[in-house]
Amino acid sequence: MADPRAAVEAGLDALERGGLRRERRVLDSPQAARIVAGGKPLLNFASNDYLGLANHPRLRAAAHEAIDRYGVGSGASPLVVGHQRPHQEAEEKFARFCGLPRALLFGSGYAANLGILTTLADRHADVFCDKLNHACLNDGALLSRARMVRYPHADLDALGRALAASSASTRIVASDAVFSMDGDVADVPALVALCERHDAWLVLDDAHGIGVLGASGRGVLEHSACSSGRVVYMATLGKALGSHGAFVAGSPLVVEWILQRARPYIFSTALPAMAAAAASAALDLLEEDAGIVQALHANIARFRAAASRLAGLRASRTAIQPIIAGSPEAALSASRRLLERGLLVPAIRPPTVPPGTSRLRVSLSAAHSAEDVDLLVSALAEGAA
Repeated sequence: MADPRAAVEAGLDALERGGLRRERRVLDSPQAARIVAGGKPLLNFASNDYLGLANHPRLRAAAHEAIDRYGVGSGASPLVVGHQRPHQEAEEKFARFCGLPRALLFGSGYAANLGILTTLADRHADVFCDKLNHACLNDGALLSRARMVRYPHADLDALGRALAASSASTRIVASDAVFSMDGDVADVPALVALCERHDAWLVLDDAHGIGVLGASGRGVLEHSACSSGRVVYMATLGKALGSHGAFVAGSPLVVEWILQRARPYIFSTALPAMAAAAASAALDLLEEDAGIVQALHANIARFRAAASRLAGLRASRTAIQPIIAGSPEAALSASRRLLERGLLVPAIRPPTVPPGTSRLRVSLSAAHSAEDVDLLVSALAEGAA
């Protein structure tokens, strides 16, 4: 009989040969604009901590207080006995923050999107997914047993034709709000209009927009000045909001249905109260001080102005600034050159991005100084010379 390990070994060898095998980096410091990894200080342009809140004193204090009052673990599913006061308060605060009637906490954005799509869709549904959607939206569509229709990235004409041709009893359009590897923003008003025209739900994943888009960081709905009862909105707590987990928000009816039926919610232990408390503290900070979001916007503008002539730089108004290198080897080589100069910029390779589009993914933060941004642009320009 064949050794069952042979296929695994062959797969790992293929990843190695193709420059696609990943390695973890061990941090010896908190998440911040400047970190220590492997004993080496690095200027960090790899993190999704877009507002520099992951190690903020207010969030740490909120987490400590929640631990002192509620312990470390929640101990049970939210529907059994795991739903504690900080969870309830966080849900109410998130709903107010994003301007939707009701919100529900999940353990992660991945779990939240699986929960949304497997609850709203079934084998009689059609789910329409942008070609560059995050994997969790695709996985949610597949697990729902619906027919998944993938349309070319941001091609609303193609989406409209697909919706018009659908005879499904339930239609759902699922899209990233900010596309995580390109940094571009979905045309939410146009998506809403299509969903209203074709009687469809619109599931928006705003993982990379919450805390980033809009004058006060309230995400893509503020940015687009858009509201609709058809929107089922998901945003994460572990990126710009500096904590862990995610929330789903929308009409009371749809949120109650998700609470009652979403398997990732029903069959998972609730988030620790400290994560909910820390995320609530982040929202308090944003409501009190718009300067945090403005500092991020200033860094984005500074980077775009200084890096405008860099070959391969994609158009992006968000904290995600991709620079296309082409092959995995080219992206890895560029990332290593920057690392030698103390700059951590990750090389992103397939299957995370399509073949031929391996890239450096620059992540900007409100915690970066103007000098940090200038140093990065100078190093990128010298590397391209």
